[in-house]
Amino acid sequence: MTIEKIFGQVLRQFRTLNKLSQEKVSQECGLDRSYISLLERGLRQPSLTTILLLSKTLNTTAANMVRDVEEILKENIKNGISNKKR
Repeated sequence: MTIEKIFGQVLRQFRTLNKLSQEKVSQECGLDRSYISLLERGLRQPSLTTILLLSKTLNTTAANMVRDVEEILKENIKNGISNKKR
């Protein structure tokens, strides 16, 4: 699983935990809803600015989001799952 896909998974988890739609997140962040969808599907990489906007909207920190991505990456390595693009 790529880093982009892992970030998308983490983003979706935080969004659903906060019971927010992609539309609501996009409105709060000032980002397009389709961009949120692309991020969640791992088709785009967010900038640091975007991660900071998302984390504020999702009542967490950018550090927490990145930490969760790192934990999944480590787990994938431990389980022999490639993190390379395919």
